[in-house]
Amino acid sequence: MAATAGKVKFCTDLEKSVLVENFTKRGWVRVDQEDGWNFYWSSVHSTRNIFSLETGYRLADDQVINHFPNHYELTRKDLMVKNIKRYRKDLEKDGNSLAERDETGRYVYLAQGVGIFLVNKLSQIKKWSRDGRGIPAHVPGKDAYIIQRYLEDPLLIGGKKFDLRLYVLVTSYRPLKAYMYRLGFCRFCTVKYNSSTSELENMFVHLTNVSIQKHAEKYNDSHGGKWSIHNLKMYLEGTRGKEANDKLWDDIHWLIVHSLKAVQPVMASDRHCFECYGYDIMIDTALKPWLIEVNASPSLTSTTAADRVMKYSLISDILNIVIPGRDIPDVRWNKIPAKKALGNFDVLYDEELERLAHLSDTADGRDGKSRAAAAGRSQTGKDGKKQLTIWK
Repeated sequence: MAATAGKVKFCTDLEKSVLVENFTKRGWVRVDQEDGWNFYWSSVHSTRNIFSLETGYRLADDQVINHFPNHYELTRKDLMVKNIKRYRKDLEKDGNSLAERDETGRYVYLAQGVGIFLVNKLSQIKKWSRDGRGIPAHVPGKDAYIIQRYLEDPLLIGGKKFDLRLYVLVTSYRPLKAYMYRLGFCRFCTVKYNSSTSELENMFVHLTNVSIQKHAEKYNDSHGGKWSIHNLKMYLEGTRGKEANDKLWDDIHWLIVHSLKAVQPVMASDRHCFECYGYDIMIDTALKPWLIEVNASPSLTSTTAADRVMKYSLISDILNIVIPGRDIPDVRWNKIPAKKALGNFDVLYDEELERLAHLSDTADGRDGKSRAAAAGRSQTGKDGKKQLTIWK
């Protein structure tokens, strides 16, 4: 007992080197779930059990876990759509431009690959739902499925389709505190895009998932079919211009913020919880971003050496934010990390600091004119330095 006194005790369900090596490097001690842990990197199943009413488990002030109890409100597509629809109705009532409709009455802003298949006729869905026929052999038996519209005009690079994997850390939903990781990446298909119906079943043309692409004949083990976000930004600036690239990333950031705001009213914002989401986003030829899905447990498996370095850094930076000072956790802290603790994370949105900045602006400018733009506020901290409240 004396050997572990004063040390953070961790447990994890995932035997991933980027996790365990980060924990042990900090001098943390591994314990079992049944023991008195301080930090738990759990599976969503274990989190569900911990917060289940049947278990009667109550977390102490020195315990932190990596999922919110009902994260599925964001990460299950059917529930995410339901929440976004409700949120959009609220925006429409307020006259918000994000609820804008086009001339046809449609909203302008809409919202691992196993079991995904493509169809181009409604009759194929009807046939499948009736007798299980008309779908590719790799698809599992009947289950609940989501029908998602195919993006007809994806942006191609080198003739190939790709999507973005972006990491977003949320430490609180009320108030909303979210951080964007700079070191996300693009995932490319190995075969050039072809919209012909004859290629519908060729997953190497249509699905960017690494779990699928790694089985392709042209898969490259050295780079894993990935580009860094930095490389993508350089490419887009060179081909589309800086203004278009900047607008795209503003749109992506707003897309993520509004997806989080959509689930904010229903998410159980337990102070013991944080969560790192994997956002999958596609871009069309007009540089419009489309949210494909949000993952509660983005893969921590490394496919290349660069991938491992990035994911190790991701976990390290998360730990520096959620457990400041590397001490025993105390969930009663104000969840406003020092700027130096952010590492490769940037503030995406901090609702608490935004509110404080607004109050400060109102007090300083009694004529009602705010001195700070609503999309780019900063709040002065105790050290006299500006703390960003939103990414811009």
